Amino acid sequence: MNEALPDVPEVRVVGLPQLTSGFDLVERLDLPMHLKVHGPLEPMGGEQLAKLAENINLKGRGGAGFPFHKKLRAVAESAIKRGVRPVVVVNGSEDEPACRKDTVLINRAPHLILDGALLCAEALGARTLVVGVTRESTQRSMEAALAERGLSNGRRSALRARVQRNPVRMVTGAAASLIRSIDGGPAIPPGRKISASKSGVGGAPTLLSNAETFAQLAIAARIGPERYGNTGLYDEPGTVMLTVSGAVARPMVLEVPTGVPLRYVLQLAGAPPVPQGVLTGGYHGKWIDAATVNEAIVSRNSLDAVGGSLGAGAILPISQDTCPLGESLRVAQWLAEESSGQCGPCYLGLPAAARGLEDILNGGGPAALEAVKQVARNVKRRGACSHPDGSAMFLESTLKAFTDDLAAHVLGNGCGRRVAGVLPLFEGGRAPTGIPGGGESQDNGPSRQKIHVDWTLCRGHGLCADILPEVFELGADGFPTVAQASVPRYAEAKAMRAVRRCPALALRIEEDTRAQEATRNNLPVLSQGRGRRALGR
Repeated sequence: MNEALPDVPEVRVVGLPQLTSGFDLVERLDLPMHLKVHGPLEPMGGEQLAKLAENINLKGRGGAGFPFHKKLRAVAESAIKRGVRPVVVVNGSEDEPACRKDTVLINRAPHLILDGALLCAEALGARTLVVGVTRESTQRSMEAALAERGLSNGRRSALRARVQRNPVRMVTGAAASLIRSIDGGPAIPPGRKISASKSGVGGAPTLLSNAETFAQLAIAARIGPERYGNTGLYDEPGTVMLTVSGAVARPMVLEVPTGVPLRYVLQLAGAPPVPQGVLTGGYHGKWIDAATVNEAIVSRNSLDAVGGSLGAGAILPISQDTCPLGESLRVAQWLAEESSGQCGPCYLGLPAAARGLEDILNGGGPAALEAVKQVARNVKRRGACSHPDGSAMFLESTLKAFTDDLAAHVLGNGCGRRVAGVLPLFEGGRAPTGIPGGGESQDNGPSRQKIHVDWTLCRGHGLCADILPEVFELGADGFPTVAQASVPRYAEAKAMRAVRRCPALALRIEEDTRAQEATRNNLPVLSQGRGRRALGR
């Protein structure tokens, strides 16, 4: 089984380094070393900065690929129109098990990221800068970088700057989740889609972008658009940071110019000469087959053209002796558990899709295949964030890329290949909590309550599943599928509401004495509900 990637894996560069300049000299570029390597940076006006981003065709490097100059102008226009100070947010939340490029940048070149963020803050007249992280190492590095620059969150500071630490969760990286946590709420999507450029942190226009995006802006501001454009492709100039793992001899983070053949990147990491397939863009990305790998180059447009995705910059090959559906099932199950439990298409649809893929592997036949396709279609564009959309894209890509294996499982006795677990997940299949000291947050601690169904009273109204989907799921007969279950701490209020609103008065709550005893003895407790697996990470 593939081990979890370290925070800072091996780093290599193809061609001349830009973002990784100085990595051969020191492990971490503090401010004096950063200035020696990159030199000073002059401030720029807002329109000048927007034109720079437009000239180099800078797009967000966090997955969505939105043009940065449009975002910058939108924030400026909104701030001027409303007469308020905007906020700048660096999203350094990198919570996919297969992604480490931003973590590497924050740990080794934090001042390059701050250069870009501070350029934007000064150009926009912002007085607040927040850097969102989820790992202890990135928190330490960025807090040290702020201190090295004399930046703090003090009330009298000209620019209030701080680090926001959130739990390691897939949904934490969503812009709306990060903004909500900065405002003091939980790090989950708020359930409504609002443009951060119009209303973000504290309701103010907010420029929020990925850590690598700000670092790329800082490089371009130093060397100018012409020199920046001398590297990489004409329509996508510059370099790209990639995390290469999966069936490789040496998992690594690479800085490569756009236009480098994908097969060369795979060779550097020691991938199989002819991989069965390559997952591009991470776990919200797409598979491409072995024949397509030879056609692809590292660029957003090229990967899109061959059915892949640059996405979050993760590249994961698998070998010919690995069952691609079995490998994808492990990821699909992890994606289902990463739901924040708010939207039905996500917290019900993604587990159903994972079960459907498992049914295919277990001989469910054409009916199981159609069920997976139907679920994947149903979850798209119906969530509070992009998690169900990205997960559905991954599932649909799996079915499309491996038609021969799919036919062997659906129409025969399987492909005969093994499931090696080469696609990295967090150690033990769980994500680290992201809470300082390694403990769980109060809301994610052991359950203190159990909810019981009195079958002599239950009439199958189904209201309990609507109010408390973390615990209750309705069976084919319309009745709950469990008689009793532990209630996750974050859902205790909803459990009480379910009890009060049950038309048949068939629910009751009791204190979970077993959980209390385990807490006293410092023993782990496994919840019987689905929500503990999804949110208690």
